[in-house]
Amino acid sequence: MTLTVGFRLGNDTTTRQVTALVTEAGYLHRAQGLYGKSARLSRPERSPAVDSPLRSFRGEHPLARPIVALRRYHAEYRKKGYTRVLIPPCVVRLDHDEDQPQTPAAHRELFEAFVGAAPTTPQSLEAAITAFRAALGLPSRPDVIRAARDKALPPRVAAMLRTLETGSAVTPERRRPVGWSVSGEGVRLHVGPAGEDLDRAEVAELQAALSAWLHYTKGQERPASSPAASPLPKSPG
Repeated sequence: MTLTVGFRLGNDTTTRQVTALVTEAGYLHRAQGLYGKSARLSRPERSPAVDSPLRSFRGEHPLARPIVALRRYHAEYRKKGYTRVLIPPCVVRLDHDEDQPQTPAAHRELFEAFVGAAPTTPQSLEAAITAFRAALGLPSRPDVIRAARDKALPPRVAAMLRTLETGSAVTPERRRPVGWSVSGEGVRLHVGPAGEDLDRAEVAELQAALSAWLHYTKGQERPASSPAASPLPKSPG
């Protein structure tokens, strides 16, 4: 059994709907699609506070980021015209075991169970989140994410951040069959035309591995032609 909190909103103009829910294990699940059609499921996003090796996540509650993201998605989709409440924000306990392998079929079963069991009683998202926290024995207080200490960003990172803030993507200056792209939508790795998106936990793990590698190889000289010595990609512009 797992406790969930979520909602479903619809846009009558585009006849599209979006469903988002958070589980007690710290997963954020999303699905969207046309009215009456099978929804497209996004990869579940697990809170990096659950198993990230980074010290910045230590002491953070696993539900803090997923709940913040649930609020953000609710606000963003309403601004995009998803104003029809198809399933009001609610708390539902489902027969779903998140300790088992999370296959696409299991994700779909979770959404179908949520949609089938969700009540229709009108309720605000904040009321539903408060009830969710209370059911888990958590204090009813705002979810706070520990802020990292402010420090000046390296010029390269600052330039890439400005690129992302303009809505553009950061991609390698030297294009290869194996590559990556970073945008406000997420981080994507690709091999030729095929690609795959990473979730926050996977990005955090990759960042930690790359930081360790940069420290490990600091001061080592490699020929410029060596693949391992390729310069770090620059942001466009």
